[in-house]
Amino acid sequence: MQKLLLSLGLVLTMSLSAQVDPKIYDIIDAVSEDRIRHDVKTLADFGTRHTLSDTISETRGIGAARRWIKSEFDNISKECNNCLEVFFQSNLIEKGTNQRIVKDVNVVNVVAIQRGTKFPNRFIIMSGDIDSRVSNPTDFTSDSPGANDNASGMAGAIEAARVLSKYTFESSVVYLGLSGEEQGLFGGQGMAKYAQDNNWEIIGVLNNDMIGNIKGVDGVIDNRTFRIFSEPITTAENDPEQLARQARARRFYGGEVDGISRQLARYVHKTTQTYMPEMNPMMVYRLDRFGRGGHHRPFNDVGFAGIRIMEAHENYTQQHQDIRTENGINYGDTFEHVNFGYAKKLTAVNAITMANLASAPPAPTNVGIGGIVEPSAKLQWNKSDGAKGYKIYWRDTTSPTWDHSRYVGDVSEFTLEGIVIDNFFFGVAAVGEDGHESMVVFPSRIVR
Repeated sequence: MQKLLLSLGLVLTMSLSAQVDPKIYDIIDAVSEDRIRHDVKTLADFGTRHTLSDTISETRGIGAARRWIKSEFDNISKECNNCLEVFFQSNLIEKGTNQRIVKDVNVVNVVAIQRGTKFPNRFIIMSGDIDSRVSNPTDFTSDSPGANDNASGMAGAIEAARVLSKYTFESSVVYLGLSGEEQGLFGGQGMAKYAQDNNWEIIGVLNNDMIGNIKGVDGVIDNRTFRIFSEPITTAENDPEQLARQARARRFYGGEVDGISRQLARYVHKTTQTYMPEMNPMMVYRLDRFGRGGHHRPFNDVGFAGIRIMEAHENYTQQHQDIRTENGINYGDTFEHVNFGYAKKLTAVNAITMANLASAPPAPTNVGIGGIVEPSAKLQWNKSDGAKGYKIYWRDTTSPTWDHSRYVGDVSEFTLEGIVIDNFFFGVAAVGEDGHESMVVFPSRIVR
């Protein structure tokens, strides 16, 4: 009888640890290539969406674009019985703040919040940029359709709202259009401060910046691979002594690539491989492309988890370019260069990541680890509200992803016998009733 119970327990444990949610496949199927195409075309047809462009016209400029985006979110909300809170969030940026701000400008973001049923103040955010630019970053009158950079990301956020608004989640989901990216990440700065001022608990920010190009400037064509950029650790702590203590701890215990943004990137990677195995998520161990930046960075700067999701192969003749033809090359970020089937796939990646995270219990806190000079690894943690149980993850110290796991049930500590602490990194995730998991939490203290 004891062997039978042990076997049944093992089967149940394996079943829960490998559980998938059928509605995630429905979410993937519901993402519409045609709607994304329509929205990219609409945004590109505003002529220019430069941050300093016209705000009065109903047909041209960033003002018309952001009002249209808000109207789309409003329409989506009507379809789901007013399930979205839609509003503008703005900040005045004065002339001369940097060289790209050549006149005073109100940087306006468009926000749509789908409140969670259990944790309304916990937020998972998908963002896209509203603004566009040509070769000269201060040229706010020339045509700048910005079809891929970044109507594709903005259209993805709108489409994710259309799809996910049909469901309810325990945590809140935010669909966000950010302005001022090309002038200095001002929209993200304003929104990150808004989140701080309103005491938002941000689970993570999925910044989508260029999700529609499959043909790189090097000639490579690839409609399956995408990049996930993430910084290794948070640098938001301003206390030099605290930073020094953290650096010393990492030197002896590890954690150099285990900050909250890196865990968010791993979560996207795992979710994609589980539900969309045809895709090839590519973890890039860098905040952003070499020497460049995106709208996840302002959230990172204040201590929130944030990553950039984007195409793997860029075409620089179509980025930040005046529309022209030279030597047989058509320059400019125009509508015909966007691959909408690919944009659909990356939109689905975002949607299923948000659906999983918003359905999961909060991550465990105060995770500790011990096992120095022992043939085992011991982990402890504080339990999470709504967790059915917990899963311990571990990986080789050189592996980018969590490759091994064990579901350990509704406990607050567990010892992995025979797993030598010296050879692996470890973390703990909370698991909900339906199998949805929180992000993995890397240990922050030592258990003696």
